[in-house]
Amino acid sequence: MLLHIENAAQDFGPILEAASKADAIIFGAPTYMGDVSGVFKVFADATSAVFATGGWKDKLAAGFTNSHSFAGDKGHALDSLTILAAQHGMNWINLGIPSPAVTAAERGPDTLNRAGSFIGLAAQSDNASPETTPPAGDRESARLLGERVAKAALRWTQGADAVLTKAA
Repeated sequence: MLLHIENAAQDFGPILEAASKADAIIFGAPTYMGDVSGVFKVFADATSAVFATGGWKDKLAAGFTNSHSFAGDKGHALDSLTILAAQHGMNWINLGIPSPAVTAAERGPDTLNRAGSFIGLAAQSDNASPETTPPAGDRESARLLGERVAKAALRWTQGADAVLTKAA
C-alpha cells in the first residue's frame, strides 16, 4: 500500500496507523540539499508518537531516495532513513543488488543499481515526466527492493511466533 505524504501540515495520523499495521515499511523521500526533504522530516518527527509506544519495534524497514544529480548526497538521505528506522527498533533490509560490474561510463539507463548504493536505493531523475524518469534501471531496482522486502516480511512473520529453546 502506498502512503503518500502530501504536505507538512497534513494529519499524519492515518498514515501512522496504516504503517503500524504493515509487516514492513519502505521509507522513501526525495533528497533535497543533501538530506531527506523537509516534508519527510516533519513526518519523521510525527512518528515520535509511535516511538513512544514502541509500535514499530521489530518491524522490517528499507528505504529509497531520488534526486536530480547522480550523487547529491543521497547517501546522507539514506542514512537519515536508516537512523529513523533504528530509532524505532526496526530491522533494516538493504538493497541487495550488487553495484554494476561495468565502468561508470558504461552504465546506461537500464543498469540495475547504477548509483552503486548498498544501504538502500539511490535513484536519479531528470526534470521530465514520470513516464520517462527515473529510468528503467532505477525503476526495476525499486521493484526488486520491494520484492526483497516482501519476501523478508513473509519469512519474518511466518517465524515471528517461534520460540527459541535452550539447547540441552
